[in-house]
Amino acid sequence: MRIWTFLLLLIVLVLKSDVAYCDYLIGLGSYDITGPAADVNMMGYANAEQIASGVHFRLRSRAFIVAEPKGNRVVFVNLDACMAAQLVTIKVLERLKARYGDVYTENNVAISGIHTHAGPGGYLQYVVYIVTSLGFVRQSFDALVDGIEKSIVQAHENLRPGSIFVNKGEILDAGVNRSPSGYLNNPAAERSKYKYNVDKEMSLLKFVDDEWGPVGSFNWFATHGTSMSRTNSLISGDNKGAAARFMEDWFERKGSARIDSAEFENDESLPRRISNIIPTLHDNHHELLELAASFQSPPGRPATKTSSVARRVRGSLRQVNKPRFVSAFCQSNCGDVSPNVLGAFCTDTGLPCDFNHSTCGGKNELCYGRGPGYPDEFESTRIIGERQFKKAVELFNGASEQIKGKVDFRHTYIDFSKLAVNVSSNGASKVVKTCPAAMGFGFAAGTTDGPGAFDFRQGDDQGNPFWKLVRNLLKTPDKEQIECQQPKPILLDTGEMKLPYDWAPSILPIQILRIGQFVILSVPGGIILNFL
Repeated sequence: MRIWTFLLLLIVLVLKSDVAYCDYLIGLGSYDITGPAADVNMMGYANAEQIASGVHFRLRSRAFIVAEPKGNRVVFVNLDACMAAQLVTIKVLERLKARYGDVYTENNVAISGIHTHAGPGGYLQYVVYIVTSLGFVRQSFDALVDGIEKSIVQAHENLRPGSIFVNKGEILDAGVNRSPSGYLNNPAAERSKYKYNVDKEMSLLKFVDDEWGPVGSFNWFATHGTSMSRTNSLISGDNKGAAARFMEDWFERKGSARIDSAEFENDESLPRRISNIIPTLHDNHHELLELAASFQSPPGRPATKTSSVARRVRGSLRQVNKPRFVSAFCQSNCGDVSPNVLGAFCTDTGLPCDFNHSTCGGKNELCYGRGPGYPDEFESTRIIGERQFKKAVELFNGASEQIKGKVDFRHTYIDFSKLAVNVSSNGASKVVKTCPAAMGFGFAAGTTDGPGAFDFRQGDDQGNPFWKLVRNLLKTPDKEQIECQQPKPILLDTGEMKLPYDWAPSILPIQILRIGQFVILSVPGGIILNFL
């Protein structure tokens, strides 16, 4: 397939550069990007009724910069947002250019989202992504642009000599395949190459300042940001946002001291900013007061008799310059990886959903995945976040393989609507072409993380005459597009819909960032590849 051949060539070009060891400058930054917390549609589930009405916990942009003292530098930004947006990136780069000239450009700045489905929407530039938010939402957009810029500025100002270490490990209980029947349609020879039907590996980079010691970490693990359901109305970073806050709180509490995951296995003092839903509504004021009084405040730190006032002042002044610990839990190849690890069940009967179509009595609206804290989605968010957090701490403490080598990058734009693809069938190969984007009937059915409506069904390869008529009122796909998309019946021909402007992207930016022997392949929706 030519697209992957092209990407592999780009990677080879990056790897062919000088691999001699060089010292790094590292800088990390973090800034708030919460945006409007009321009366705005949320991005992810495409549910017009999912309107924000408060904050579960605030969202952040976390940035890291790795630079050679007199050479290349790369920037990676991880957002507590559903995804990145090209328009957001363009505006951020304009601001960075005004500050730093050509130091940061589209070539060496990569921005990615954690895929939370509980953040404010309306910040993308394509119609299909802002239909449910009833158009562009300036407040959402401005919060992202401001926060990303400031997190990169922080990272730039924190640039100091340091080292980077890498570690990898598996998490077996934080993601399952939400379409196992679909996976079984892959050839047996291909499935035999993999141990699981989803990616279970977490990769972690540990950043160590030469003076201050550990100052942060970034990791990549594949699981959807859908622990919070499509009916949730609170702004939230979902399980990955929770994991990031857990790890930052843990480091602040423990400092740079080594800690094993077993130490906090049953630790009641584990910092948890994620509140559980109170099971029942309390109308009685006194009951609420008693509930509030039941939570004990943590003890204060004992005063040290040996420290003089001058010594404490000098220590405080020195700590002012210490960079804040930043920990990002980035999204990887999440595809059909769901955090609802208990499986999918019918809400009316409590029985498992139909295996092949995720329906209940033929209706997809009744089939929902269950998280480990079922029926409390706040608890599910905490548990899946905590599982990622614990593995990250284990990898963080055990990271001993130092990354060495040059910093490099490659960037290109690829038109995914006109790609030549080499496919093989019955021992023969032929070249076919991709076509403009289109959403099928199966798309409207949603997933077990968030079912759709109107009795659409996953895996539908026939379509429905009524909905085809409705589709034609917007855009009737031509014969070439129908044949190109087969066997998928087209519900919305988004790639060819241009009014009032493009409904879906066709040309996407692809970026490869290299830090020594570690390579990251980034697309706007997330990180799809990272390897040594």
